[in-house]
Amino acid sequence: MSPLLSIAAAAELLRKQELTPVGLLDQCLARIDLLDSEVRAWALVDREGARAAAEQATTELASGIDRGPLHGIPIGVKDIIDVRGLPTFAGAKVRPNIPAPSDAFVVAKLREAGAVIVGKTVTTEFASFDPSPARNPWNAKRTPGGSSAGSAVAPVCGMCFAALGTQTGGSIIRPASYCGAAGLKPTWGHLSLQGIIPLAYHLDHPGVLARSVGDLELTYRALVGFDATDACSVRGAQTPPSADIYQAEIDAVGVPRLGVVRDYFFDRSTDNVRKGVTEAMDRLRKAGATVSAVTLPKAFADVHRSHRLVMAVEAAAYHRETFLARRADYGPRISELLDEGLAATAVDYSRALEHQLQFRRAMEQMLAEQQIDALVMPAVSNTAPPLETTGDPTFQAPWSFAGLPVVSIPCELGDDDMPVALQFVGPSWSEGSLLAVAAWCEREIGFGEVPPMLQK
Repeated sequence: MSPLLSIAAAAELLRKQELTPVGLLDQCLARIDLLDSEVRAWALVDREGARAAAEQATTELASGIDRGPLHGIPIGVKDIIDVRGLPTFAGAKVRPNIPAPSDAFVVAKLREAGAVIVGKTVTTEFASFDPSPARNPWNAKRTPGGSSAGSAVAPVCGMCFAALGTQTGGSIIRPASYCGAAGLKPTWGHLSLQGIIPLAYHLDHPGVLARSVGDLELTYRALVGFDATDACSVRGAQTPPSADIYQAEIDAVGVPRLGVVRDYFFDRSTDNVRKGVTEAMDRLRKAGATVSAVTLPKAFADVHRSHRLVMAVEAAAYHRETFLARRADYGPRISELLDEGLAATAVDYSRALEHQLQFRRAMEQMLAEQQIDALVMPAVSNTAPPLETTGDPTFQAPWSFAGLPVVSIPCELGDDDMPVALQFVGPSWSEGSLLAVAAWCEREIGFGEVPPMLQK
């Protein structure tokens, strides 16, 4: 197969008129036709709508109208996010086959930027824990993770250049890690949740999955903006960095200072992951990065219990009426979660929310006191497990609970020839500098492996 282009490289070819958005879309559709029967990344491919958007982008670029780096670039959207004219099935039996009347805020932002929406990528049922039909492109007998399964698989396979995902526990970073993609979970409240089916509104984060940090940055930059219709959208720190400001942040970071978190994360990693992460960290040290050990605050000890409780209660609040009426149409793992939420007390839920605030403050204080640019640790405890599970979210859930931004990058192949990944965590609203740190590390690590199916 031909090598996969970055968004920046594709954008340059489009502006030189050496390639058109229609031609770019045709390349993505050809890969869908060739590979999707094996990996099952797409819930719905909107060929007609995507072609109309690509034709419009082709005409606009030819006439000098330039909406920015995403103009004419094919993008996927996780199927819990509304796309005008397409149903939002959320991987569930109980959702009606009714076209969404309008775009979610983040999809509208993509359209403003000239992106071509290819279709809806596969999700686990209501972004929860029951495995989806999607398969890992490195090994079809392994899970791609969840819940943003198709949003990880599609860019890695060249079916689109990036995809929108969401994370409540580990649903961006884990599938990105298992599939060898890059992932960005921004600060909680940074990207609007309007038009996205909720799992737990105190924990839900829209984000991006792509093939590289540069592709993450260009897509993320198009999505940012305060949304007055979303009660969780935070006013302030909402202006996305321009290309010049982003380059300045890369230059300002220079050689990064990293705080490695060994407690919990290394203890619970498999030998496969520890080996890959250690080798990657050694390369970063040799390239000049400062790596020092840091200790997480005491509030970390109860994070997973509190996170699960908040998620269960808020999911139950959203699904209660439908779940009680149609329980048999819900999967076993989400049913277990909803039963927990329905049985929880208001006092326990209140204490969990209080703990969330305490942990967030403790993490912000720790990050402010440390002379580091980002925390770094394994993104996942193991390489992708078999299809019966979506994997272990415990390494990603703390940062969803705290609402802190995270970027993950693949760093090695494990002894089982499956990707191993690093995740970088920064203080709230530090997406620009965090992406700069990850970009430096991505360059120095030099992970260039692609799934075997792309080598044919």
